[in-house]
Amino acid sequence: MPHSPLLASLGRHKLPVLLMVMQVALTCAIVCNVAAILGHRISQLGLPSGVAENELVMLESISIDAGTDTLARHQADLAALRELPGVRSAMAVDALPFSGNNWSNGIALTPGGDAQVTASAYTGTQGELDTLGLHLVAGRDFLPEEYLPEGSAQDWAGINHVPSTIVTRALANQLFPGQDPLGKVIYPGDGPVRIVGVVDHLLRPVLDESAGNEYATLLPMLPDGGNVLYVMRTTPQQREQVLQRAMARLAQLDGNRVLRRPQTFAQLREDYFRRDRTMIGLLLAAAGALLLVTAAGIAGLASFWVQQRRRSIGIRRAVGATRRDILRYVQVENFLIVSGGIALGVTLAYALNVLLMQHYALQRLPLMYVPAGALALWLLGQLAVLGPARKAASVPPVVATRSG
Repeated sequence: MPHSPLLASLGRHKLPVLLMVMQVALTCAIVCNVAAILGHRISQLGLPSGVAENELVMLESISIDAGTDTLARHQADLAALRELPGVRSAMAVDALPFSGNNWSNGIALTPGGDAQVTASAYTGTQGELDTLGLHLVAGRDFLPEEYLPEGSAQDWAGINHVPSTIVTRALANQLFPGQDPLGKVIYPGDGPVRIVGVVDHLLRPVLDESAGNEYATLLPMLPDGGNVLYVMRTTPQQREQVLQRAMARLAQLDGNRVLRRPQTFAQLREDYFRRDRTMIGLLLAAAGALLLVTAAGIAGLASFWVQQRRRSIGIRRAVGATRRDILRYVQVENFLIVSGGIALGVTLAYALNVLLMQHYALQRLPLMYVPAGALALWLLGQLAVLGPARKAASVPPVVATRSG
């Protein structure tokens, strides 16, 4: 069927065509960005933390006695926890993946140089790799003599004095692409810190939209504050029992403290992503409602035009147009309108993405979501117009002889 009459027909209905193009364009822009946000959030839900998630339990101990020797208290607590039935190992840490307690710092490669990347710093007592279940892919664990109190020399948490660090593979690749990171020196503070080991995976305590969610360092710094997180490794079947025993044992050792947030690592992960799951549900509902409204608009406009053109459709049938010709005419007309909306919507999608990046630190819109969004809208448009198109195709030639 020639397209010149079709384009001429669209030109005679500029306002409704323009409104439908704008509706499709806005839907395309919003749906592409929502799909990108959903894809990123859903991918984060399944990110490996790097730790033995099904074997870890934890609880927080807050001392209310200012005169307590905290390092000695932590050692006594850990000795008691390691004796509990079912406990394979125990340690004190400042943070865990998904804990939200994020201590991050810029990593430079030269003294006083500009930071190349920002990484989270994890500190803890000896045995951190074994307790957390971290997979060491290169190098060694920390030596006992490398550990310092966090408040060493009463400066910036002792980070200027630690001699060594263990980094994640992702951070090593970012800092030293194509090189062996072992033995390399980095500057998370003022002093040099030598890389002695590399772990496969370890997520940061707080995730963001960037590609640096595995940029993390382990530092041989002993927690020396009154607020500490005890982590124990056990079997999946004994997690709840170990938590109960740990709470009772620590309370027995010292009643002058507050014990709170006893939980498994699985519960910690579930709590961290609760808001994300809620957001995913809301975004899915909003995107679905927007697509439904757009489909209703396309179908409504097509139905109105079919009703207005019944006589002209009958004339076309009378001069030889088949039902298939009429059906294809309506579908092609809709395809052109939706295509115009998509062409404008792609530009709006990237403009909206730039705005979101500036104000909400979202990631750049991946290219794959644009053709996917366009294909979805084309399919939606064809499905929405199918009913009115079939109605138009069913108009009999005899309508051409009726007046009015």
